[in-house]
Amino acid sequence: MPTVRRVPEDTLTRLDALLEGVDAALAARYPGDRSGSQPVHTVYLSAADAGPATVIEWGAHALELLDRYPEVFAELGDETTLAMVRDRLRTAPIADLRLDFEDGYGRRAEDAEDADAVRAGDTLRALALDCSGIRIKGLTAADRRRSVRTLELVLDGGVPPGFVFTVPKLRAAEQVTATVWLCEALEQVHGLPAGALQFELQIESPQAVIGPDGTATVARAIDLADGRCSGLHYGTYDYSAACGIAPQQQSLDHPIADHAKAVMQTAAAQTGVWIADGSTQVFPVGSDDQVVAAIRRHHRLVTRSLERGYYQGWDMHAGHLVTRWLATFTFFRAAVVAAAPRLQAYLDRRGGAIADEPATAEALSTVVLRGLDCGAFDSDDVATLAPAATIDVLRKLKDRKLI
Repeated sequence: MPTVRRVPEDTLTRLDALLEGVDAALAARYPGDRSGSQPVHTVYLSAADAGPATVIEWGAHALELLDRYPEVFAELGDETTLAMVRDRLRTAPIADLRLDFEDGYGRRAEDAEDADAVRAGDTLRALALDCSGIRIKGLTAADRRRSVRTLELVLDGGVPPGFVFTVPKLRAAEQVTATVWLCEALEQVHGLPAGALQFELQIESPQAVIGPDGTATVARAIDLADGRCSGLHYGTYDYSAACGIAPQQQSLDHPIADHAKAVMQTAAAQTGVWIADGSTQVFPVGSDDQVVAAIRRHHRLVTRSLERGYYQGWDMHAGHLVTRWLATFTFFRAAVVAAAPRLQAYLDRRGGAIADEPATAEALSTVVLRGLDCGAFDSDDVATLAPAATIDVLRKLKDRKLI
């Protein structure tokens, strides 16, 4: 009989002492995906141009484009998906709205921005979207006080539903600490619960991705946000310009954009912070050839983003709503056809050509839940393909509570 050997108890005690704090820190920093549905897009619109009718007007303009080019859209989506897009444009065309006080708004007289800020708050409260907010000018020395005043005026009438504000031009992680301090002060002054205010960081400078010491600034920024950072939004054109990319080459699919977004995606992984891709400046306007080219371009870019795991993006023109919803619905409807049978096989513990592990089951359930959240299909559609994959089961698989 061989001698049984065991690791000494004092070694196990040392391991516990060393790693107890590490375990707690990892659990705090990387809690996993947060609850709630990530919007498929964020519409950016100048605060001077928005009002309670904005959502209806954008939906109507999008429907006009859909009706004007039926053959083009028929090439991009099937009849069922196009019918779903049409219904979405009629009922809820905008999932997330950000009224802009930065580049899309420009420099205006103080009293003009004051009035627009008050009206922006009224507009967001009237629309009562699940997700909405503003983009301030930023916290640079030139804009800091103006940004704070605008934010306060928006909040004076009460916090709009799902409110978040976007902080542009991040260049140093310390700017995030300043934003946290601002949130704390606003909550005290306006009588809001602690932690009520959330913000997004706009990643549009190289220094936000890689700092002077070679570390990922964006990762440190998330860590300093005290749980208040809800998203990272990529700024296509500022970032590309700062990296020296010629204007005609600036796009969401340029390698410099892919690098920035990959760093953002890695930094945000398992933190509960959502990633949003940027925008395209090519609108479906002009001659028929120009409009058709813009339609196809936006559809391709949205599809490309989805394939790379960026499930949210910017839209800055009503015409983009058609291709946003069409590409999104098409992507997730194809995803569920592939994912659901694998989920059923996993739940049945059957063999087959693909042997999925718990991590893959987590990913499969996540993509199905995303499709359900955005309305690409419903639970009956999932049940047809995977009877055992109920909503409760999908959520447990996503959270690795059922492996």
